[in-house]
Amino acid sequence: MAPTPDELEAARSRLLPDVLPGPGDPPLRVLFCGINPGLVSALTGHHFARPGNRFWPALHAAGFTPRRLAPAEQGELRALGLGVTNVAPRATARADELDDAELVAGGERLRALVADVAPRWLAVVGIGAYRVAFGDRRAVAGRQERTLGPTGLWVLPNPSGLNAHQTPATLAAAFRELREAAG
Repeated sequence: MAPTPDELEAARSRLLPDVLPGPGDPPLRVLFCGINPGLVSALTGHHFARPGNRFWPALHAAGFTPRRLAPAEQGELRALGLGVTNVAPRATARADELDDAELVAGGERLRALVADVAPRWLAVVGIGAYRVAFGDRRAVAGRQERTLGPTGLWVLPNPSGLNAHQTPATLAAAFRELREAAG
């Protein structure tokens, strides 16, 4: 059953926990970083949960997962050396509701998180958010020259269904390029 407008509005105040490896999980190969939680994600507690978001299909099509996972199965990423976080913690209906200060603060939080969990790659899904969070207005999608210590930086297209100029095939290809680099 679809959430009501009141339920979605109430979700704006919720924080969405990161999906990070725990004891006994393999080292973190890729930490995927969304822009911020959508209202459906905040309501359900699952990253990339809005119907029509193409993150989970792209992850599978690129070979990161053995099958297409549902958002409620996000915990299975840990055993695959994968994790999920966001640049900004505040849930919104659309990422353009965030201001630059929130994205810059998120970039600082990401630097600290990466230093703590040491992924091989930090993959930000959304070029605009990456440009603001990391102060690199000329960044393009793909592998970045800049690193965070030993962690490589990668920018992926935003898999939101609102990003209409990316098709499932182009998203899968972009995610696959990262998977090949991540091993």
